[in-house]
Amino acid sequence: MSSSPSPWIREVTEATFQQEVIEKSHEKPVVVDFWAAWCGPCRQLAPLLERLIEERKGEVLLAKVDVEEHQRLAEQFRIESIPAVKAFRNGQLALEFDGVLPEAHLRKFLDQICPTEADRLADAGAKLEAHNSTEAEQHYRRALELDRNHEAAQVGLARVLIDQGQKSAATEMLDRVIPHGALAVEVDRLRGLLSLGASTRDLGYESVLRRRLEEDPNNPEVCYEFGCLLAAQAKYAEALQYLLTAGTHDKELAKTKVKDTMLKIFQVVGARSDLADEYRDKLQKVLY
Repeated sequence: MSSSPSPWIREVTEATFQQEVIEKSHEKPVVVDFWAAWCGPCRQLAPLLERLIEERKGEVLLAKVDVEEHQRLAEQFRIESIPAVKAFRNGQLALEFDGVLPEAHLRKFLDQICPTEADRLADAGAKLEAHNSTEAEQHYRRALELDRNHEAAQVGLARVLIDQGQKSAATEMLDRVIPHGALAVEVDRLRGLLSLGASTRDLGYESVLRRRLEEDPNNPEVCYEFGCLLAAQAKYAEALQYLLTAGTHDKELAKTKVKDTMLKIFQVVGARSDLADEYRDKLQKVLY
């Protein structure tokens, strides 16, 4: 029903819905307009909704679904009357309404799903992290000034603080977060990093551990300590091998400190990564 081509408005089919709506909503909000050609209120809502989407210049996308042509989608989302408008963010239904809203109410609806200034600052911080952590930190802190509970900014700032060696401050920041979805996975990863670093504080110098390994390469405690040291240096594959060696030679150690440390490494490298899967299987064989 769009009167002119637009990069921010598109017709969506059953075949393209997953990609154009669900997957795309992880990048920016997607509003879905369920409509039909015979529907008078649909024709009333469409030009207003499209104009307001155009005003946002790509900040939010509009996907249009003809319920006559794509009845399975209408059934999937339990469309009982049209127009029906549903907004998706991060792959999930975030907001919805049925019927025609006045322009002021429709603007408010879009405001609720569009990025806030804090969102924009957090996104900018994430893009800066790799090459300018100082500026990234400034963006995250400004975002938190606007929204002290902004989860992405909290997690991003904790990540920067860890990189700067400010582990106490990072721990304090993570303790404030109640994350959801992908952020929960990142929080677990960061907690794993902090824990791995803390476990090496009393282990001594690397050269000392290496000398002890040369003297007794199968000593479980030395293998465990060296594995922790390697993990703190982000040498995860080597660390896992030394930890496994420690557990192989000391079953009690395997059940406690070795298992706990390996699980933390799995969090850091990705619970379903190839490395985690490989050593999870090996750990199971040692334990059972």
